[in-house]
Parts: sequence; structure tokens; C-alpha cells
Amino acid sequence: MFINTIEFPPIKAGKESEFLEWFKWSNSIYGNFDGFLSRRLLKYAKGKSGFVTLVEHESEKTFMAMHTSKERQEAFNKLKPLLDGTLNAKFYEVVIDTV
Repeated sequence: MFINTIEFPPIKAGKESEFLEWFKWSNSIYGNFDGFLSRRLLKYAKGKSGFVTLVEHESEKTFMAMHTSKERQEAFNKLKPLLDGTLNAKFYEVVIDTV
């Protein structure tokens, strides 16, 4: 399994509800790709504000097919005006799973 986390920069003032709607909409886009398993939006619990997303894919290959698609680029173009800064992405491969 391949995992991607993205720490979002601050959301522009007054744009949080639009950001949350974008996230719901973009889940419906990304969920159509082969190998897609899940995508969650996380909010920091204490001491820090902001959002992180956790994306699970069957493999790096299926993730990259989604990541380099025109659909992903279109979704990202809709996201950019809502953010005050750049995304911070990290990538992981699962070593041990509970399944």
C-alpha cells in the first residue's frame, strides 16, 4: 500500500467552507481512479490549526497515475485560490498492516 499525506497551508480568510466543499467534491473525482483506496481530511487536534489529508492507494504506480492526470490538475487549479501558501506532501509505503 502507498500512502500520501499533504499538509495544507493556511486557508484564506473566509474560504474554509469553500475548501471543505472542494475536498468533498475532489474525493468524488479521485475515487474514480484505479487503485484508489481512501482519502481523509484531518484537522489538528490540539495546539495547531490547519488540515492534513491522508490518501491511500494500492501502489505508487496507481497513485502516480492519479497524481499526473488532467483531472488532478483541474482539481488542484480549483484549490489554489483558497490557499495562502504551498502544499507540503510526503510519501510512504506500508511496512506492516493490521489487515
